[in-house]
Amino acid sequence: MSGPTAIHRSLRLRLLAGSLVWIIAAVAITGFLLADLFGQHVRDRVDAELHGHLDQLTALLEVAADGSAALRLPLSDPRLSRPYAGLYWQIDGGPQGAIGLLRSRSLWDTALAVPADALADGEVHVHDVAGPDTSRLRMMERLIRPAEHPDTTYRLIVAIDTRQIDEPVEEFATLLGAALGVLALGLIVAAVVQVGVGLAPLGRMRAALGAVRDGHTRRLEGDYPLEVQPLVDELNSQLAHDEAMVERARTQAGNLAHAVKTPLAILANAACNEDSALARLVDEQVGDARRQVDYHLARARAAAAGQQAGLKTPLRPVVDALLRVMRRMHTARALHIESADLPDTLACRGDAQDLQEMLGNLLDNACKWAATQVRLSASVGDGRLTVYVDDDGPGLTEAQRTAVLARGVRADEHTPGSGLGLAIAHDLALAYGGDLRLDPAPLGGLRATLTLPAA
Repeated sequence: MSGPTAIHRSLRLRLLAGSLVWIIAAVAITGFLLADLFGQHVRDRVDAELHGHLDQLTALLEVAADGSAALRLPLSDPRLSRPYAGLYWQIDGGPQGAIGLLRSRSLWDTALAVPADALADGEVHVHDVAGPDTSRLRMMERLIRPAEHPDTTYRLIVAIDTRQIDEPVEEFATLLGAALGVLALGLIVAAVVQVGVGLAPLGRMRAALGAVRDGHTRRLEGDYPLEVQPLVDELNSQLAHDEAMVERARTQAGNLAHAVKTPLAILANAACNEDSALARLVDEQVGDARRQVDYHLARARAAAAGQQAGLKTPLRPVVDALLRVMRRMHTARALHIESADLPDTLACRGDAQDLQEMLGNLLDNACKWAATQVRLSASVGDGRLTVYVDDDGPGLTEAQRTAVLARGVRADEHTPGSGLGLAIAHDLALAYGGDLRLDPAPLGGLRATLTLPAA
């Protein structure tokens, strides 16, 4: 099964896939927004710091009468005194418009390159420019005109290395990614648990349906959530309806058989009172009609039972009852009719009357042909119940073993019987999804192997 098909057909995978997509999308968007907000916050803090340094630089600037500029006091931040410390200030302009007229000690012997833009008096501009040692700087500048020399302009500049912005942002992004990864993993685990808990009632319902199918119960039992209970009620209602339909079909089949058998019995009694060709013909045809009614009635009953859920018939009680009957029926022949030790757990998924019909025909056939011994044994495996009926009679050839499973075929016309017993057992087994096979027996005669669904 391919991936998309599996997701399409599995409710669990669809729920998990939807939850996974939503969790990943939500965590990714949240991480992006938080990282962006933190980055903006750091930039705003740095801009505020630069603005403070720029205000301090403006306040400390003094212009002499001859136009020379100087600072009354050094700026307070110690980084401005260390070479290439990452924080710088610079003053351009004066009467000659010099670049780097005054500079912080941190610039050492370099000067900041300022973009050529027009500034109004007191206006502040912010730029990202190249700095010393291939660094990148965030720069803030202001243009002032001293009252003593209104025609002279001074450009005041402060700048900071962008690594002081990027490094906190990267560190925060790393921690944020780890935290959101743990959060995403926790949410995924929670989603898996939630889907598992949410779908658990469906698993219990499937197990209950399996119990119905295997014959352990006739209805779905247990408490289910409000969303699932209506489905359980509908299934139980359908099971009850099917059971009622099967019962009505059995009743109607029995009534039909009784209705047919009654006139057949009258015809048979009438034929017995006369000794003529017509009477013998009627008796022969009535017997054949009776056998056909019994055969088709058994098939109809098995077909109806095979469609009914919840059937379970223990093997041992049926075998014990049949062995008692067979011993009484064949007392005159002194047959040794026995059964292996059958565990109480052996059971078939079918109707008790049909199991009696199948095993009764097999045991009766074995007793008719056995010399001294008939033995029944059983085993279970792979969901199948297998029953073996062996005798020590003459057995059958391969062609005979195939032929006697056909309706009305008898191995020996001199032996009493209708020739329908094995055929009925075979058809009943097929109706239940099983089989009947004839093979040579370990005792020397014929082995009938009946296979049925185990319960």
